[in-house]
Amino acid sequence: MAPPLPEEATYDQLDAETRRDLSSLPKSLAELVGKHIVAAGLLLDEDPERAYGHAAFARRKASRVPGVREASGVAAYTMGKWQEALADLRAARRMSGRDNFLAIMADCERGLGRPERALEIGNDPGAKNLDAADRIELRIVASGARRDMGDLQGALVELQVPELKERRARPWIARLFYAYADVLEELGREDDAREYFARASAVDREGVTDADERLAALEGVELVDVDHDGIVWTDAEEADDEERD
Repeated sequence: MAPPLPEEATYDQLDAETRRDLSSLPKSLAELVGKHIVAAGLLLDEDPERAYGHAAFARRKASRVPGVREASGVAAYTMGKWQEALADLRAARRMSGRDNFLAIMADCERGLGRPERALEIGNDPGAKNLDAADRIELRIVASGARRDMGDLQGALVELQVPELKERRARPWIARLFYAYADVLEELGREDDAREYFARASAVDREGVTDADERLAALEGVELVDVDHDGIVWTDAEEADDEERD
């Protein structure tokens, strides 16, 4: 039985790439599968189990569609079903030739206790074709794999990329600064860790990290509340102004 669709899950919310993938199906089936993919995406953060149910249903109906296997793989990953997620994402990559889920595949290998394989994915030739956000995410996973192997210095080196000098407010930049600060702190380099936790906080407009709390802990103070609406990040705004010019 199909899980009940949320009212807000409509086919027109589907991204163009997945629509193209679904075009090989009969129209009615494509629309049904598409709505369940949308539902999975909508529920992924708030209710991963329900999201997984929608993605699994879509997979049962259209397992040869790469966009469906991608959605199913991501939902399985969110549930910690590492082997299932890896199988789906490998299949999606094989069918579509797309490399944009290499970071999740590498993290699945970490979840399975295979950090060496995660590093192999990090060095995959397809990584060169990734956009900046996905490429940085892959480096963060590779850094985590190095830490799994007890190689803290190697973990730091994995993150020493040109984007460490970035000043614009982007979620992936905040995650990069945060990961770098986290390794620095574990290495005992607290002053450098403070700097990068502060940088992460300054560009983290979407709250993807707890950089404020980590910075407060290093400073030995208790962070009671942070009103993000009342804070102006000067460095991020200046960079945005330069882009508009």
